[in-house]
Amino acid sequence: MHPAARTHTTFRTGPTPVPQPRARRIRSLIDADALRVLHRAARVLLDDLPDLTDRLLAVLREQEPAYRTCLENDHTATWQEVYRSLRHSVTSLLDPRGSREAAHRCTWRIGVTRAEQGLPLDALLHAFRLGGSLVWQRLVEETTRSAPEDIRLLVHVATDVWNFVDEHCTLVADAYRQAERQLAWRRENRVRLLAAALLDGTSRIADLPDTAESLGLPEHGRYVVVAVAGGRPQHVADTRAVPLPPGRTVHWHPGAEVDYGIVLVAGEGGEDPAAAPDLACDGPPGQRVGVGSAVTGLAAVGDARRLADLALGLCPAEGGTVRLTDHLPEALVASCPELGAALTERTLGPLLRLEPADRDVLLDTLAAWFACEGSAQRAGERLYCHRNTVLNRLRRCEQLTGRSLARPHDVVEIALALTARRLLHG
Repeated sequence: MHPAARTHTTFRTGPTPVPQPRARRIRSLIDADALRVLHRAARVLLDDLPDLTDRLLAVLREQEPAYRTCLENDHTATWQEVYRSLRHSVTSLLDPRGSREAAHRCTWRIGVTRAEQGLPLDALLHAFRLGGSLVWQRLVEETTRSAPEDIRLLVHVATDVWNFVDEHCTLVADAYRQAERQLAWRRENRVRLLAAALLDGTSRIADLPDTAESLGLPEHGRYVVVAVAGGRPQHVADTRAVPLPPGRTVHWHPGAEVDYGIVLVAGEGGEDPAAAPDLACDGPPGQRVGVGSAVTGLAAVGDARRLADLALGLCPAEGGTVRLTDHLPEALVASCPELGAALTERTLGPLLRLEPADRDVLLDTLAAWFACEGSAQRAGERLYCHRNTVLNRLRRCEQLTGRSLARPHDVVEIALALTARRLLHG
């Protein structure tokens, strides 16, 4: 076979070239015709926006209860919002690039406004999809009326129309959720500030009704404050793990070192003076809980917080719960450290100036005698010594201090002085 013939044969049996340029040209012509049809119908919609707005609002009133409420509360504002949104939607069909930014701003503003008003997000998204559906329906109606033969071309731009709707549904949802987060933060911050003012005792009387509503607590109820420090779980900065009796209403206010619970122990209709002792149980290891005594009304919560701090100050370093009503003598001393120090020096001064070993033996004996309710026998058992040894040590204490353990007044002074020394010096 002639080489030229072989070459010709090889060429004829190879792959047939695909006429790409012609296909692209045909597609471009179809797209151009489809856009022409879309723009023609969109211009008619732009002139008919008030009617289009009325139609969409009628559908929303029928299908979406949340919008029905909006229309009843402020028909004009809702109508204008829907009108602006539809205008941006139709304008975007005519000039996608030029109107994109304005359309986005409009949709974002709607999302923020509706979040602030509390309209459900599902209702808002439903409205946007209904709006997209109505615009598409009107495009089809107008094209069918003016040029039925062009309906087949309009189908080519359907994807673009619905992509626009999906884009703005996503945008309005993002705006709504961001506004919702900001609103939640502002609400939480406001509640935190109101609770802090209550606990600090700086709340204005005029603000108490608003504070009561924000915290969900009655203004004239009976309250106890619980102060909690230490022993927090590592994964939470919240003390709601502190056990409280069932049915207690409590608002927790976290702090840098101490968390406070404002606990409602009785409503406005009555008091529950025995409620405070049952408010706290043992928490995590190392956790200290101070339970103040009850006060009446939110206006007195600042006083209740100071009482809780006083109880917290009486807690052992290793942890535990102290209820102020069970430790009133200690609380009296701790409430004024200067007087406590003066009482300690005046009552126990001669003992305190002894050699440390001698001093500690006598002070421990006094403490054991008080703990055993004045029983030398039991104090001896606690100290691992004979009762007579206890009595001898007590007589020496009386001689040094000039006070008698047989006189009630002197007993009170010595007991308070021992308490003050323990609290102030450990």
